[in-house]
Amino acid sequence: MSYPKVRTFIRQELAKAIADKFEKPDVIAGVATGGIAHGALVAQELGLPFIYVRSAPKGHGMENLVEGKIEPGQTVVVVEDLISTGQSSIKVVKALRDAGCIVKGLVSIFDYGFDVAVAQFKEDKCPFYSLSNYDSLLDQAVKNKYVALEEIDQLKSWRDNPSSWGATLKIA
Repeated sequence: MSYPKVRTFIRQELAKAIADKFEKPDVIAGVATGGIAHGALVAQELGLPFIYVRSAPKGHGMENLVEGKIEPGQTVVVVEDLISTGQSSIKVVKALRDAGCIVKGLVSIFDYGFDVAVAQFKEDKCPFYSLSNYDSLLDQAVKNKYVALEEIDQLKSWRDNPSSWGATLKIA
């Protein structure tokens, strides 16, 4: 968000992805908190209303989960910054569906490609598209000599089981 050229590129690419993958929805929804700023920028780019979905209802007032004007039957595309397990994203999709919305899908800036997330999106019948992913990140890291080619298998093994990866790490 601190770099205008990068921010503009991401906004434009997310807007293109929505047009290419999901056609123009009625509303753009951001996932709190990382998807709010990008979602608002994408909504502005597309000339659409913007809403966001909290991770939990407010503890006061109307105790809203969804912030902004939304009507049952409206089509929505969700904007997320990062997909890891997919839990927070799917929670937003379910909240929007519970509000009567038709969720066309979700776009994100990055995803790790964890099997659990892919399975979760499939189970909940929510197509998603990410601008970049872990494999592309590794490819660029090798290309730019941040990571040696010999280290790639070890880094890919992290994605297979991140919670126990450190236990198997062999440090020279």
